[in-house]
Amino acid sequence: MHAVQAVEQGTLGQAIADRLVELAAVSDEPGSLTRLYLGPAHRTAADLVAKWMREAGMTTRIDALGSVVGRYRARDSGPLTLILGSHIDTVRDAGRFDGALGVILAIEVVKAAFKSGTRFPFAIEVVAFGDEEGVRFASTLGGSKALAGRFDFKSLDETGDDGVSRRQALKAFGTDPSRLSEEALSPDQALGYVEVHIEQGPVLEQEGLPVGIVTAIDGVTRGTVEVDGVAGHAGTVPMPMRKDALAAAAEMLLAIEARARSQSNLVATVGKIEVPGSAANTIPGRVRFTLDIRSPSDQERSNAVDDINKAIAAIAQRRGVTAQLAVGHEVPAALCDRRLSDQLAKVVEAMQIKPRRLPSGAGHDAMAFDKVIPFAMLFVRCRGGVSHNPAEFASPDDIDIAARALSAFLDGITSP
Repeated sequence: MHAVQAVEQGTLGQAIADRLVELAAVSDEPGSLTRLYLGPAHRTAADLVAKWMREAGMTTRIDALGSVVGRYRARDSGPLTLILGSHIDTVRDAGRFDGALGVILAIEVVKAAFKSGTRFPFAIEVVAFGDEEGVRFASTLGGSKALAGRFDFKSLDETGDDGVSRRQALKAFGTDPSRLSEEALSPDQALGYVEVHIEQGPVLEQEGLPVGIVTAIDGVTRGTVEVDGVAGHAGTVPMPMRKDALAAAAEMLLAIEARARSQSNLVATVGKIEVPGSAANTIPGRVRFTLDIRSPSDQERSNAVDDINKAIAAIAQRRGVTAQLAVGHEVPAALCDRRLSDQLAKVVEAMQIKPRRLPSGAGHDAMAFDKVIPFAMLFVRCRGGVSHNPAEFASPDDIDIAARALSAFLDGITSP
């Protein structure tokens, strides 16, 4: 019997939901939830999370990147460790579940084990990262990258809008940036990393499922398309003679959408469009728009980029304009470990729930561990697929199911 089976159904989920409310009150902005990395609210939240970890039988510390680390020792003090975690920083005017759910749920599952006297043949480290959202500084995932041994030390000199560098902010937070290299884990001693997170999308809700098993974190190609035509007077240039950059861009947007719709697990988004020098009585001569393409398959994403490039070129030629895609950001897909994912699926199925597998279109701390240690993720249904918004919500019942699944998962883990 795993540790939480003796806990009344729903009780664990409600306890986690209550703590999420308590943590959400810790904010840099009264009246809304904004908790920026290394800010005053992050410090208060880190201390509160550390307190909850200690109540769950863990020893705690704040690492060199400001992550809160709680360690629950192994039954026989063996060297192997399973890492659980997520993040406690937020976007501006955030919801209370993104990131924090995975941290508090892991703490409560360990607490149930501690109260029942349960120890595992491996240690558990629960980590509350503080740098997942990338709101304060340009680069992100600093805490998880440091743990994975991938931290870019040049990012210490990045400055936020307040002019304070990451290095200065870390020192003010009470950490020692000179010890960053000491945070890298030993891959041969890590069983893996497991993160519970709200889905941030509508798939589980649409299918009536409380949880889902993540297959991969999508790779991303992001760039800007610039379309150059010829500006002209709206009343004097006949339609057949126009080189309208905006009309060409509109056709390109529809071609991008059509390409993405033609393939499952591929998404493409034009999130921003600009018409420099525009006026109501002027034919647009120049347009810029962003392009974001994501897929769990790097090959399929690359093929889509090529196809979209060809479509843009064909539209431009036919309309007498020029167009160029400049890629500014590219991140490969991160595949979840099959063994850990299958174990999650097994415990979910044992709970009489369909083990739905789905990719994550959003990035997570888990991706920092790709090809370093095995990692897996469990998604929890969120209402309406809404996230990064105060309306973000996951029910206590669904949270309870996720907590029980994680507890059963821990019981089923064995050394590789």
